[in-house]
Amino acid sequence: MKLSITPKKSLGQNFLVNPRILDKIVAAAEITKEDIVLEVGPGTGNLTKKLAEKAEKVIAIEKDRRLVPILNQQLSANSNVEIINEDILKFNPIGSKLLAGGYKIVANIPYYITSRFLRKIFTEWPKPKLVVLTIQKEVAQRIIARPPKMSLLAVSVQLFAELKIVGYISKENFRPRPKVDSTIIKLAPKEKLPTDNHEKFFKIIRAGFSQKRKLLISNLEKLAVNKNKLAEIFKKTEINPKSRAENLSIENWIKLTKILII
Repeated sequence: MKLSITPKKSLGQNFLVNPRILDKIVAAAEITKEDIVLEVGPGTGNLTKKLAEKAEKVIAIEKDRRLVPILNQQLSANSNVEIINEDILKFNPIGSKLLAGGYKIVANIPYYITSRFLRKIFTEWPKPKLVVLTIQKEVAQRIIARPPKMSLLAVSVQLFAELKIVGYISKENFRPRPKVDSTIIKLAPKEKLPTDNHEKFFKIIRAGFSQKRKLLISNLEKLAVNKNKLAEIFKKTEINPKSRAENLSIENWIKLTKILII
């Protein structure tokens, strides 16, 4: 379909046009006729149509009101699609059909909302059954990182979900063509989280990553914990006192959360 609008750079709009890759995204989401799918950023509806063929219902959230008439036209034959013109960061799924029997998320999101979007999914929304994201390759690599290349984003997401790279998408498959390649990543939310005290966990990791060049033990002193006490805790949890935040695994952070008193 030829676009009748100019994509907005401010919204990070790059529309995926390769049908083979759209099929790969649908396959990764493992959709059945019992599934409700929340699609974020449907654009012109190319992926939405394929999702609608597999799912019980598709709820498509599109921020750009200019795209709504195009979506309505493209999806007029798909009675199981609901189009909502709203900012996904302001969308409230509580009380909607998303609560009934779980739901899956398929999203093509711009870099600038990735961390906020994932935080909302895992800390504010009903837990999804599965999340399939198309994001910038660099961001995907940050999310799946392992020590010694951990980041605040990696720790935050890996606490809640098991991650898998489904495939990579060359920038040539988008219109307009972006400057970077993208990645399809699958996130399977954990049935049981390794810690229930999320507030304490995030307070500790935010302090830990607050100054990346500093040793972790120095950053954690900001939590009003004595350095000698921290040295004891590091020894007890088998964490090298010379470690920086990027050197710690999820398991290390969980141990610190359980033993640190803040």
